[in-house]
Amino acid sequence: MPEGPEIRQSADALANVLQNQKINKVTVGLQSLKPFQSQLSGQRVTQVSCRGKAMLLHFDNDLSIYSHNQLYGRWVIVPFDELPETNRSLRLGLHTDEHSALLYSASDISVWPREKLSEHPFLRKLGPDILNQTVTPEVILQRLTSSQFRNRSLAALYLDQGFLAGMGNYLRSEILFFAGIYPDKKPAHLSDEQINHLAEQTLQVTYRSYETGGYTTSISASVRALHSAAEYEAERFMVFDREGQPCRRCNETILRAERSSRRIYFCPQCQRSNDVSAANDSPA
Repeated sequence: MPEGPEIRQSADALANVLQNQKINKVTVGLQSLKPFQSQLSGQRVTQVSCRGKAMLLHFDNDLSIYSHNQLYGRWVIVPFDELPETNRSLRLGLHTDEHSALLYSASDISVWPREKLSEHPFLRKLGPDILNQTVTPEVILQRLTSSQFRNRSLAALYLDQGFLAGMGNYLRSEILFFAGIYPDKKPAHLSDEQINHLAEQTLQVTYRSYETGGYTTSISASVRALHSAAEYEAERFMVFDREGQPCRRCNETILRAERSSRRIYFCPQCQRSNDVSAANDSPA
């Protein structure tokens, strides 16, 4: 499933071709969207935004399109009315004079009055968007140490969209690796230094992935540009999807486990399970 950085990149691309543009034609592939086809045709897109993994397109008649890619959804941008060759099912198409923005395979799409979006069953449960500029390490630190979250395992917490919207499976593994924290630790188990470092790495790793097109490794843009598709996957992460391979830092073998019914990867040397004192290991 695409995570916050990928959805934000998609929102940027959509904004580039749709924002402040008039939608001349709307194509719908879901019966539930047909009543809105005429209401959206001829309207101007005033804003493209996202909250975590949800995409939001706002129109000048105060209607908003909500969509969630889930596992298989994908936005594609092509020149006006030039449909790509694909076996995917077209769910929504927004056509301007120059471009067509096409949403394939997603099933969670709905149209809402903009002022009612806060009532959406998914949006109303979200925590702060990890890539929102108002989210700072201090904000993350406050949430990690709050009574709501401090006694939950980090492996579970870093998949909870109510904690931080936009987090996901590869970010979970990568953030905990860069923070040097074993996945089963709880915020209440951590020293002040560890929890501050975790808050900082949560932002740094997520923004690095957003800015580099999916890399969490610290590889220069010029080197990244030389990678083939296979090389891209091989160099993309520090631990995620690298079971049995040597740690890039200490050469220890990367391990895989299951947490919250999802795979997680870690280095047993860089992320030791017994790296804090017993005094810190007792939740308050």
